[in-house]
Amino acid sequence: MSVRNLDHLFRPRSIALVGADTEPGTLGARLAENLIGHGFDGTIMPVGGDGPVQGLRSYAGVDDLPSAPDLALIATPADTVPEIIDALGRRGTRSAVVIPPGFAEIGPEGEALQQRMLDASKPYVLRVVGPNCLGLLSTEANVNASMIRTRPLAGSLAFAAQSGAVMSTVVDRATYRGVGFSHLVSVGDMADVDFGDLLDFWLADPKTRAILLHMEGVRDARKFMSAARAASRTKPVVVIKSGRSPEGARAAASHTGMLAGEDDVFSAAFRRAGMLRVDELNEVFAAVETLGMGMRVKGDRLAILSNGGGMGVLATDALVRDGGRLAELSEDTVAALDSFLPRTCSPHNPVDIAADADAERYGRSLELLLKDDRLDAILVLNSPVNEELVDANADAVIEAVKKKRRPVLTSWLGKEVPRPARRRFGSARLPTYDTPEDAIHGFMHLVAYQRNQEMLLQAPTAIELETQPDAAAAKQVCEEAIVTGRDWLTEPESKKLLANYAIPVVRTETATTPMEAGRLGARMGMAVALKILSPDIPHKSDVDGVVLHLEGAQQIERAAQAMLERVRERAPEARIEGFSVQEMVAMPDATELIIGTETDPVFGPVVLFGAGGVAVEALRDRAVALPPLNLELAREMIQETRVHRLLQGYRTVKPAALDQIAMALVKLSQLVADVDLIEAVDVNPLMANPNGVLALDARIKVARPERPGTARFAIRPYPRELEKLVTLRDGTPVHLRPIRPADAPEVQDMISRSNLEDLRMRFFTAMKQLPPALAARLTQIDYDREMAFVAHAVNGQNDGLWGVGRLHADPDRQRAEYAVMTRSDIAGRGLGLRLMQEIIEHGHRTGVQEIFGEVLAENERMLTMCERLGFKRKRSDDPEVYHMVLDTNEV
Repeated sequence: MSVRNLDHLFRPRSIALVGADTEPGTLGARLAENLIGHGFDGTIMPVGGDGPVQGLRSYAGVDDLPSAPDLALIATPADTVPEIIDALGRRGTRSAVVIPPGFAEIGPEGEALQQRMLDASKPYVLRVVGPNCLGLLSTEANVNASMIRTRPLAGSLAFAAQSGAVMSTVVDRATYRGVGFSHLVSVGDMADVDFGDLLDFWLADPKTRAILLHMEGVRDARKFMSAARAASRTKPVVVIKSGRSPEGARAAASHTGMLAGEDDVFSAAFRRAGMLRVDELNEVFAAVETLGMGMRVKGDRLAILSNGGGMGVLATDALVRDGGRLAELSEDTVAALDSFLPRTCSPHNPVDIAADADAERYGRSLELLLKDDRLDAILVLNSPVNEELVDANADAVIEAVKKKRRPVLTSWLGKEVPRPARRRFGSARLPTYDTPEDAIHGFMHLVAYQRNQEMLLQAPTAIELETQPDAAAAKQVCEEAIVTGRDWLTEPESKKLLANYAIPVVRTETATTPMEAGRLGARMGMAVALKILSPDIPHKSDVDGVVLHLEGAQQIERAAQAMLERVRERAPEARIEGFSVQEMVAMPDATELIIGTETDPVFGPVVLFGAGGVAVEALRDRAVALPPLNLELAREMIQETRVHRLLQGYRTVKPAALDQIAMALVKLSQLVADVDLIEAVDVNPLMANPNGVLALDARIKVARPERPGTARFAIRPYPRELEKLVTLRDGTPVHLRPIRPADAPEVQDMISRSNLEDLRMRFFTAMKQLPPALAARLTQIDYDREMAFVAHAVNGQNDGLWGVGRLHADPDRQRAEYAVMTRSDIAGRGLGLRLMQEIIEHGHRTGVQEIFGEVLAENERMLTMCERLGFKRKRSDDPEVYHMVLDTNEV
């Protein structure tokens, strides 16, 4: 369930307050005061109370109401809520806000009560906000169904908060700063309506231009990620999350009654979804205002223009500290600045135009910087040394930007003197900040947001493995371990799985006795490493269970016997299965890395990368990402770590094979997607040098998943199981498969090879090429909500894409829109019909109730085909377009 009936929450025509009271200071009285006194022009019906409530007639119970309210605000004790919800549902109410606590956050008894509430609401599709919340406010409908007395300003920012205290604080600060809201929701324990639902609703809401979330946890990671990725493509989404520290995470979990998961995994999820995370409440409005003005940057190179060298230096220090770069101005720009600035000024970045700078100097300097292509944004600072120049200097900045619109941020320092200038900047839609440090934070928010958006909209590199891994064999190894009661695969088993997925591993043999170890090692004909083999010893070096550089059968056998004695003494309870014997491989200038996977309690499988070796826990240098990965995402992971600097090369050491490291991460992501019995993977160390990578040690933990297959992924991986071979009516074999992000160039090629008339029938306009952003959007789909099948030739023919059939479902999966296109030279073979049949079948498979599409009235071929498939032809508002509708229950 997602957006169904949420319009009743935010645009109700009638509201019932169940638990209304006239006793001052009670919850029911406060809610009544806020609800009735906020200017709502619909019907308000208090339930409860002795006599009239705020001058309105009250009713004894829900059954006594004269009509079914669109929205019910419930303020009665927790144990009465399920019955009230049932009564409201029977009357026809479709939304409710449950204020009281006492549900899942208090433990098993509360969880059972919460489930009763949900069971009562489900038959009526009655949507519930809360419980344990402050309520909601909708400025467009003048609704204050909350405990917050402050009337928020009307605006275009939608805000959802898990903490009522955070919500009330943000409303107060927003009023002071003049920030307005479209809707505010205190989601509480999110028994029903959650962040995913709200993101989907606000994505389609024309009153909302930006979205702000305060989060403590997530209940449904996949729904959240799907909604977040969809919303972030269209509107800025800013997130502030509590629980960065382990102590904070535990507090958040006890507060909301849900698992919080690891904080760095949440950060990875926000980045993958194209959202911007901020750390403090002070940053929230700066980020929202900056992004809400539509300002975007292409990179992190900043020029600083100031009328005081000290402020420019402070800004420079903050920029470098936050990870930005001071732009290197072009020689032409420096020369032009130097030609007119007084000798006391500095034409180099940061540009100091001196304390006596007037409007002409500000305007002329800024105009020169705006022409320089070596920078991505400009920060203009003003210290109020000459108060009489402050406003004129601001006007000069505004006029310069009008002539050449590029990203410009401002900071007019002081408290009272710069107020008029700041108002001018606001009217001109130029971000302005109180301090240089705040301005730098604002710029870095733009940089981070742009990087996240690029990750969301990129066209990834196509990856084809040289040999297709045997996923069934890999799963069988894990199954056998689980059946025999083991949680961990042996080191040789783990390496076998990695090798199956073309991740290079060192040659490793298994021996059950010291004598056998000596014999195997001698057979390798080179120095070997000897390791203890035990399912109870995850870290072999902790029990002195590793010996390196052994040669010859006798030396290896003696070392194995001595190791056996040491390990039995230090870990007497451990089961010893023998030894692993592996080649000592020389990798000059190699760096020790770690790659692996973990299973997060919220987001499921995650992939990690970082500095490896025995000091991995102490170094804490790692990056985390949500699978599935492609090469671009893997490279982004690598760049987030400190060890990346070493991998780029230094002094006489050449750069490591970064593409092969990235490929190893991609293959590991594929392994975890294919084998759902894998709970964790630890490859440490993975050696990397200029020649490639090699896994020296590996451990894989296995367990039966709570959710089988790829259902445990927060982002659904490529559904390989939907690939198939079909035969067209002329006997031509065709390969049908889900679309991939790397198909963007082939989609463009298919369009370029089609005639303009066919393209007009498909897109309602003639075009020979898609805009790159649209091509990326059409190929980077969310397989959980939409599907596009592409068709291409088989038998080794390299003839590009022949056609695409698309089905895009709404968040509720009630309705889905279809679109089909075949290449002009393929027409007449029945491919369009086959693609339509495929997307209808997919709609059935995913529970879609209705499939619809728009078809030009002159496109008789498509209209006839749709009617053959069971679609009904309906007139639309446009006389030149038919609305074709298929009830999937009738076919």
